[in-house]
Amino acid sequence: MTVYDAVMFNENAPLFESIANDIYSKGVSINTCALPSNMTALLVQYIKDLPAQSFQRAGVGRGKNHIINEVIRTDDIAWITDDNVACSTWLNWTSSLQSYLNKHLYLGLCLFESHFAYYKKGDYYKKHKDAFKGEGNRVLSIVIYLNKNWADEDGGELVIYNQNTPSPQDLHENKTLVSPTMGTIVVFLSEEFPHEVLTAKKDRYSIAGWFRGSRQI
Repeated sequence: MTVYDAVMFNENAPLFESIANDIYSKGVSINTCALPSNMTALLVQYIKDLPAQSFQRAGVGRGKNHIINEVIRTDDIAWITDDNVACSTWLNWTSSLQSYLNKHLYLGLCLFESHFAYYKKGDYYKKHKDAFKGEGNRVLSIVIYLNKNWADEDGGELVIYNQNTPSPQDLHENKTLVSPTMGTIVVFLSEEFPHEVLTAKKDRYSIAGWFRGSRQI
C-alpha cells in the first residue's frame, strides 16, 4: 500500500466500517451524502463536461448474450477508465474500499468495474438482479449519485427489494426507496437483492460498479 493509499484508507475508515457492518448484518448499506466532497465535486464536473457521444445505450446480458432491450432499461452509460483525475480518484477510493472489505469480511474481491449512468427524463431500469447464483462472479454492487438539488417529485429512486421474506406478496411490500441525492452511496450483495430504477422526471446521473470475485465467467 502506498502512502497515498494509506491516507485515503485511514480518512475513509469510519465510512468503510459502516459499510462493512451493514453488509455483514443486512447485506445492504445506504449512506446518504457520504461520498467525500472533493471526489464528488471532481466527478460532477467531469460528467458535466463529458461529451454526449461518450455515452451509449445500455443493454442487458454479457458477451454474445448482450442485447439492447428498452422494455427493461433505457439509460445510457459510459465506462470508467483511469485516464483522468476524477476517474482515477474514484478508482483509488473503490480500491481502498475493496481492501477494507477483503480484510474485514474476507470476501475475496479481486476486480472492479464501473460506468457512469445517464437517465434522461422518462428513462428507467426495470426490476432485475446484478448477478445470479452460480452464473457469474459479481459479489458486491455499488451505486453513487451525482445529482444536485434532487427533489422527491423528480422521481428516479432506486428501489431495493428484500427477498428474505416468507411470501411473494411480502417481497413487494418489503422494499427500500433511495433518492438519488448528491453523494449518496449504496452497496449491496449482487446475488441477493432485486432492484430497479423508477422513471426519472429530469436528467439523472450516477455511477454503478461491481466488485468481482476470483471465479471467471
